[in-house]
Amino acid sequence: MDYKKSKAPVDTVTRNIMDLCQDTGNIYETVAIISKRANQISMEIKQDLSKKLQEFASYNDTLEEVFENREQIEISRYYEKLPKATLLATQEFIEGNVFWRDPSKDKDLV
Repeated sequence: MDYKKSKAPVDTVTRNIMDLCQDTGNIYETVAIISKRANQISMEIKQDLSKKLQEFASYNDTLEEVFENREQIEISRYYEKLPKATLLATQEFIEGNVFWRDPSKDKDLV
């Protein structure tokens, strides 16, 4: 997923907690859902960044190579400008793009 195209804000936004817990009925459950999704997003971004930076891996770095590697610097700047994973996960939750289930409440599955 291209997280740069997300509608998530880059800065921290104050939110009404009553609006966040409408779907679950419990703010703690909502926070747990958002935090688990934020961890998933963070791992996706980290793997993507590592994969892109692996192309520039050099095992015998010299001082000149460190300063000349502009592509690596641009990739790092791109990922630094992305919204934080918690903001992305919160935006996904608000838009209804997060699927969750509580196994303790699903009596039909047991």
